This record gives sequence, C-alpha cells and structure tokens, in this order.
Amino acid sequence: MRPSLVIFDCDGVLVDSEPITNRLLRDDLAARGLDLTLDRIEEVFVGGTMASVGETAREMGAAIPEGWVDAFYEQMYAELAKGTPLVDGIEDVLDQLDAAGIPYAVGSNGSLRKMSITLGGHPALYARLEPVLYSAHSLGVAKPDPELYLKPARDAGVPPEQCAVVDDSATGCTAGVRAGMRTMGYAEHNDGARLKAVGAEPFHRMSDLPGLLGL
Repeated sequence: MRPSLVIFDCDGVLVDSEPITNRLLRDDLAARGLDLTLDRIEEVFVGGTMASVGETAREMGAAIPEGWVDAFYEQMYAELAKGTPLVDGIEDVLDQLDAAGIPYAVGSNGSLRKMSITLGGHPALYARLEPVLYSAHSLGVAKPDPELYLKPARDAGVPPEQCAVVDDSATGCTAGVRAGMRTMGYAEHNDGARLKAVGAEPFHRMSDLPGLLGL
C-alpha cells in the first residue's frame, strides 16, 4: 500500500554526513582517552543526540569536560560546512514522491542549524525540505521517542498507519516502529540485521525505495 506521508531521517538518509561526523568523533574521543574504531563508533553512537553521546562516552572512560557538547557541535558544523554530499538516489526518490502527489517531511535528532548546513549546501533540495524539517532540539524529544515522527504526521493530518518512515539507525527505526508506522531501514553498508531486529524492513539501495513504497 502506498503511504500518504513519508518521513525521512536526515543524517545517513538524505545527506551522507555520518562518515564526516564519525571520523571527527573518533579523533576527539581518542584524544580524551577512548580509542574506538569507526565501526565501534557507528555501533555505539549513531542515532543518538550529542548529549547522549557525551554521557555514554564518559561512562566508557572518556574525559568529557563540561561544555563538550557545544564545543563539539561547533567543530562538527565547521567540518560539515566544507561540503556534505547527498545520499545517492535521494533526489530521485523525492521526485517520484512529488510526481505521485505524496508529501514528505524530515524528523532528525540533529539541530535545525545542522540541517541548514548539510542540506543548505544543496539549495534546491533545501528549499523543498525547509518547511517540513522537524528537529529533536526544537521539539524537546529525541528518538527513540516516537514523537519526532508523530508530530509531522499530525501536522500533515495523516494517521500513523498511513505513514512510512525511512531511517538508518536502530534508534530511529525504533521510533518509527513505536509510532505505529511502516519503518524502512536503510542499510547501505551492512546487512541491516540491527534494523530488522527492532522491527524495520531493511533495504540496501535508495533506488529501491520507490518500488518498496509502491510508487
């Protein structure tokens, strides 16, 4: 069944920002006494807020000082502003949704400022998405809380069971499942087992998504 609304995560689904952020986080934590591989960084931290990242890193032994979250955000914004590529195939997905008359929105644990930097590097895409960007920083709730996906559905007047979520983290997919929405788990670089385990339907190429949505 075609959805009446598709809600996308941002990082790792619309923009390929996670490799940039993960490398920066790895180097920062290594300097603070917590030396992790990029695979371990992805496993532990992707999908969380920076506040939760700092708390978890501190529990794992990193010397995280007061004010670390704000300082790391500034580093991250500067790095992302150098250029953040789009996920391959995402523009075609949005084109097909437009052609089918199906609206879409974005629900992200990232800040609106971060999305303005990553998506803003692609002005035409940003213009399409800016009116429907939802941030955990603005709503005061973060995934896995389903509110980050329920809020755009309510605003669009679409019941949860008629929505589809597209997310690439177990945290985000958990939010989609808890919202009662069909949840598509984008697993570009792995088998999607962690996403399937929380109730998502894994897929591996963004170009496959229109067919999976019945477009």
